[in-house]
Amino acid sequence: MSTVTDTQMATRLVKERAGLGGFDLVRVTTAEEFVADREVALKRIEQGLMDGLPWYNPARVTRGTSPQELVPGARSIICLGLNYFTEDQGHADSDAGDHHYHEGVSPLVGKIARYARGRDYHRVMKRKMKALVEDLSQQFGAEISARWYVDDGPMLDRAAAARAGLGWFGKNTNILSSELGSWLFLGQIITDLELEPDTPVKKTCGNCVSCIDACPTGAIVAPYVIDNVRCISYQTIENRGPIPRAIRPLMLDWVFGCDICQEVCPVNRKETPAREPEFGRRGLAFADLIGLLDLTEEQFRARFAGTPIMRARHTGMQRNACVALGNLKNPDAVPALAGALAAGVPLVRSHAAWALGETGNEAAIAALQEALAKEMEPEVLEEISLALGKCPA
Repeated sequence: MSTVTDTQMATRLVKERAGLGGFDLVRVTTAEEFVADREVALKRIEQGLMDGLPWYNPARVTRGTSPQELVPGARSIICLGLNYFTEDQGHADSDAGDHHYHEGVSPLVGKIARYARGRDYHRVMKRKMKALVEDLSQQFGAEISARWYVDDGPMLDRAAAARAGLGWFGKNTNILSSELGSWLFLGQIITDLELEPDTPVKKTCGNCVSCIDACPTGAIVAPYVIDNVRCISYQTIENRGPIPRAIRPLMLDWVFGCDICQEVCPVNRKETPAREPEFGRRGLAFADLIGLLDLTEEQFRARFAGTPIMRARHTGMQRNACVALGNLKNPDAVPALAGALAAGVPLVRSHAAWALGETGNEAAIAALQEALAKEMEPEVLEEISLALGKCPA
């Protein structure tokens, strides 16, 4: 690549082109190793706080905190932020269950985290970052050496964002920005460009513990420390098996992800709607829970293709819908739960049994007793027996 003699001018150009490329925030840090962040991450793994994420291992952490290993000859990291905040619109998506709505009656709905309500951010971010690198190569008159990452790569994205001054670590471990709060997707471009690094911000959360107090599962076990297995986001997305019974009643009506620790954060009091149309175009603020139980695999794929919701898979979302319905305890959900108990896969059947036990009316008891006489899977039989044990005699 051609030599850039004026580092500050090059940095101004990078930030200008990033803004024109659609990014809301851009800061720069060096390509030095993230020694302290590596030690923290490795300690979290050793303590078991990252259990359930086998891909998040010491080798990945070591690689992701060594920018020179990812891009030999790297000098700088361009840290990018893209706002994804969208307002809640409507009660539920219109393609998954309108037939269950009745005029004057609120549908049985579950909540979807804001980040998942539009097109998959990995695709949006990577497309924008690729275009930015190509643009910068053109601006500098030669191809620059670069690799770009979102959170599905080894790079410790929040560590880079904090060192670049894009924001500071909140006690819920999110990056908080004075301009846009925590409703941010983060991306990093590691490059051989010599750029002027920004300085970390000096702001902190002070004495505020709103996020810790509000977490219904107690997943924020200490300031800046999350027990991954207790997090609703992990349980509704990453966990492929049964949700622990002790956690189910604490998950409220969330079916994909959770925004509680962000919603209560004082830094997020002044939300700015996202400029990116891909993030708000699908109307997925809520999901019709009975509609989710009705969806076939093919219908699920057609409905949620291109969104982060695909990560939870068809059976995962049906499992989550059962838990949400169990927490809502609405007798109107009993027929759908009874259908799931009779026809779903074992994972869904077991959670449908739990939900019927939480509802506990005569129709729920009848459905459980009928299933008890037919069920063959031990784990489902156990859930049915436990559910019947909770119901009034």
